[in-house]
Amino acid sequence: MKKTHYKGTKDEVRALNAYVKLMRASESVSARIHGHLVDAGLTVSQFGVMEALYHLGPLSQGELAKKILKSSGNITMVIDNLEKRGLVKRERKAEDRRFYAVQLTVEGRRLIGSIFPRHAAKIVEEMNALTRTEQEELSRLCRKVGLKEEK
Repeated sequence: MKKTHYKGTKDEVRALNAYVKLMRASESVSARIHGHLVDAGLTVSQFGVMEALYHLGPLSQGELAKKILKSSGNITMVIDNLEKRGLVKRERKAEDRRFYAVQLTVEGRRLIGSIFPRHAAKIVEEMNALTRTEQEELSRLCRKVGLKEEK
């Protein structure tokens, strides 16, 4: 078991060890799950945008940025690239012309519809390393850490 080489307090060492394990596990699982996206010519961010639109319907760029945890500048580039490929389109919202609704095109819906089932199956396969109870506990712990407010 890899441990930090930092020589701090017991609390610091424990926290750093937990953090390193969390990050390594996340990167490792992510690489195995997202490997198939290369075949579709998609980045993880592009897939995230398409998956959000597929399941939630049209969203503003700001809503998409929040959903996939990207900056507004980054999300613009991601959407630009998807739009160039004909996978999404932007339409001005009738009720507020300052905002665009981003939505999947027919081609985008076809693509995400064809790759999402395999993606979901890969996630299930990865998570099956844990029991159902362990998966629920992992979800609870990740939510607790993820929603921790800054002091």
